[in-house]
Amino acid sequence: MNIEDYRNYCVKKKAVTEHFPFDQDTLVFKVLGKMFALASLKKWEEGNGFVNLKCDPEYAQKLRDEYNSIKPGYHMHKQQWNSVYIHTGELSPKLICELIDHSYDMVVKGMTKKMRDALQ
Repeated sequence: MNIEDYRNYCVKKKAVTEHFPFDQDTLVFKVLGKMFALASLKKWEEGNGFVNLKCDPEYAQKLRDEYNSIKPGYHMHKQQWNSVYIHTGELSPKLICELIDHSYDMVVKGMTKKMRDALQ
């Protein structure tokens, strides 16, 4: 998966917007204003791309135990976010997409009923 595949997959999700709220390097994807995925463009260009994704804490630990390419979230809440290293070749594009979906779903699940209804 390259940066364009990642970007295209994220922006196709319902009510997703992309931002650079921290700096011109960190691309952030939000659903209804809530962050679910972010990545450093510079790291991708250097060949060390990773994506920070929200994750259920128990599932996050299971993934970290199973894959060397999934670590506690860099500069994020370590229990609820994973850094998913794309360029190692260990993770299939299908799994990466599933993890993006899981992150999106986790963020939506934490929204108010009114916000969730707005996605329908």
